[in-house]
Order: sequence, then structure tokens, then C-alpha cells
Amino acid sequence: MTDLTALTIADLRDGYAAKSFSAREVTDAYLGAIEAKNERLNAYIVTTAEQAREMAGASDKAIAAGTARPLEGVPLGIKDLYATKGVHTQACSHILDGFKPPYESTVTQNLWDDGAVMLGKLNMDEFAMGSSNETSYYGAVVNPVSETEDLVPGGSSGGSAAAVAANMCAAATASDTGGSIRQPAALTGTVGIKPTYGRCSRWGMVAFASSLDQAGPITRTVRDAAIMLRSMASSDAKDTTCVDMPVPDYEAAVGKSIKGMKIGIPREYRMDGMSDEIDALWKEGAERLRDAGAEIVDISLPHTKYALPAYYIVAPAEASSNLARYDGVRYGLRVDGENITDMYERTRAAGFGDEVQRRIMIGTYVLSAGFYDAYYTRAQKVRTLIKQDFERAYADGIDCILTPATPSAAFPIGDVSKQEDPVAMYLNDVFTVTVNMAGLPGIAVPAGVDAKGLPLGLQLIGKPFGEEDLFRVGAVL
Repeated sequence: MTDLTALTIADLRDGYAAKSFSAREVTDAYLGAIEAKNERLNAYIVTTAEQAREMAGASDKAIAAGTARPLEGVPLGIKDLYATKGVHTQACSHILDGFKPPYESTVTQNLWDDGAVMLGKLNMDEFAMGSSNETSYYGAVVNPVSETEDLVPGGSSGGSAAAVAANMCAAATASDTGGSIRQPAALTGTVGIKPTYGRCSRWGMVAFASSLDQAGPITRTVRDAAIMLRSMASSDAKDTTCVDMPVPDYEAAVGKSIKGMKIGIPREYRMDGMSDEIDALWKEGAERLRDAGAEIVDISLPHTKYALPAYYIVAPAEASSNLARYDGVRYGLRVDGENITDMYERTRAAGFGDEVQRRIMIGTYVLSAGFYDAYYTRAQKVRTLIKQDFERAYADGIDCILTPATPSAAFPIGDVSKQEDPVAMYLNDVFTVTVNMAGLPGIAVPAGVDAKGLPLGLQLIGKPFGEEDLFRVGAVL
């Protein structure tokens, strides 16, 4: 008998059209998988079984009537960053304790409008701040790629990546501020695309760093990522940073030849300390693309080395501003105090985890009088230089850029070297933050395994709104 949870979105679409199975059967299979696997993996923090079955029933009626929509009957996991009406939405933080929004995010509403089914809310690093999914108030997520060792799935979208890799949903929503889609995708052997800034609405997403955050999907295949992104992307009058332009048929790009395309290999990404396995995988990926007819070109992105330090000024600064709204007055956690100032302090001290507090403190410092120009303004200037590096490469005829996605494979949960040194943890984003700083699209695809058999991924970086090229080249990889 076919394992319904092993089918891709494209497979489900074909199966529904052929009446091979029902949406209710598929949804029940996924709910069974969650029940069987989630105790160990901790990918879901809330399941919405009753709602999922109702949505699946509506999908079965639409399929029977011949009015199936693009994601009809496709069961999805939703990252806890997205507002879901009447359903737990806490960004995996204690400070939003008990919050159930009276509204739906634009991205999730787009998915429901296209017929998707919600299985539940997925674990993540608190307020999307982390690279290992260990900062969640609900505990760490376990990477399903190993049955014998508890490894991190990456972060902040660790729950999304783990759920997709473990066949606990057909696909998942995720978000990416400095690599939070691409890094966990690489560590779990899944596909994750961070689209161009402004391609998907941020309305109804809990904000971390507003000029960097972007919604995107994590899926099992490049084709599925293309299908998901077409439904997630839209214009939105409620988000002034969201572009008003048509959404292409991304799936049409999958399977197209890449003959004649120019793929850039940036020499600055070959960094000190990079493992031989990652370097060999990168070279192998370039050879694969060359064999498929692409031209491989050596390029320079000279300001790459400044991207990570600049990112860890800009992102905490914006986080400090965004998280000022959580004060215990209107919603979420409230810890009473002797006066209102004492209540604010007690609430925020109890509600925010260590990593979130660390980033708020860094952000408040770099925005303070006397340091704003020395740090924040300078970091924004560096950001412009990083963006100009990419613009020059694309002006020289480069179609997209190939880089590693992560500096290593998945590492153990509780890795002391990273727990005791936050900078060592931040280095996991070294290959991904440039994309967010420049507002570009990037995709991570599974490309190989290390000596232990753990997944390794490669990253492709595209031109602004060049997602079609990423799907085209990513499918070849």
C-alpha cells in the first residue's frame, strides 16, 4: 500500500485528479505520523486535527466537483511565526503566552484560499532568533536524519524542516531573516527558498527584523517549492514593503535546460576553516552544472567578509525596536510588579529567553546616543556595499551564484562549544546572511552527504525577483 505521507505535493495533485485517494485519507495519514513521531522530534507544538479534517472534507468536495484549487487537500505545517486565526501563535516565546490572534496572516490566508489543509503549528527558535532551534520556549527540535543521535535541525525554522524531512507534513511555511529557511533545509536534506524581499507579504508574521524578514516554504523537492511559493506570494495593501507585481508560474521553470546560463563562483566564500567535505561538494555542484551546459565563472564579492558582523548589528537593532511592544499590558504574559515600570521589567525578564535578551541588549546599545552612527549607520553603509557587489556581478552577465549553504552538517543538540560562545553559533549563518542584507532570493537544495551520511546542501543566489532561475538551476542540482 502506498505511504501517503511520502508523496510530494505534485504527487498528491496527480493522485487527487485520478481519484486514487481522498484528502481526508491523506490528512489522517499525516495526523497519524505526527502522533507516532512528534514525541521524539518535537516539531509540532500544537496540532489542529479537528480543523484539518474539516478542511480536508471541504477539499474532497471541491475535488469531486471538479473545482480543485492549486493546493487542494495538501496538508501543511505552519511555523509558529504566522498568525493563524483563533490558533496558538506565540513565536515560541513565553512572553506571548496564551495569544490566539483574531486575524489570519496574508501568507496563510493565501494558502487556505488555494485549498491547503492546516495540520498545526511548528516549533522554531524564539522570535526566530537562533540557528539550531534550541532557543524555543517549547524545547529543542530533533533532526530526523539520525535515529541514534539527537542532532539539531538548524534554525530558526527547525520545526518546519524537521516536519517536512520526517514526512509529518507535505510542506511547511518558514521564514528567513539571515538564513532561517536555507540553513535548516540544508541540515535536513530538504529544499528551502527565501524569495526576494517584498515577494511575500509580511503582514501577520511576528516581526524580528523588518528589513530582513521574508516568508518562504520548506519542501521535499524543488518542484514542490515552486508550487508552494506561487501560492504564498502576492501583492498586499496591508504591507507597504510587499511588491505589486504578478506572481509567475514558478513550476514552469522546473525542468528547463540551463544550457548557456552563467553561474558565478564567489572566491570570498572559500573561507578559512571550511571543511574539505563542503569544499568538495561545492566543486562537485559546479561540475554538475557545467555538465548540464552552464558556464562556470569565477567572480568576486569583496565585501562578503563584512556581512556577518554588519548583520549582527542591523538585525538586533531592528529586533530591539520590534520587541519593545511586548510589555504585559495588552496581551500575552503579565508578571505583576510594585508599579508599571516594575511590571514591565518583570514581564520582559520572565518572558524573553537568554538569546532574545542578548539580541535586545545588543540592539539597544547600537541604537543608543553616541553609538548609532558608530555602529548602526556604518552597518547600513556596509549593507549597501554588499548589495552593490551583487549588482556588479549580475551586470556582468551572471545569472545566479553557487555557494555552500552551511559550514558543516548538523551538529549535536547542546553542543558546548556553541552554547558557551554565541559567536560560534552565529557563524552558522556565514553563507546565508549576505542574501538577506542585499534583499535577494536564495535557495538551498540537498546536494550530498558527509562522511557520517548526514545531509549537506548547496545554495543558489539569484537576481532580484529571479526565483524562476533558482528553480530552474536548483532542479538540476
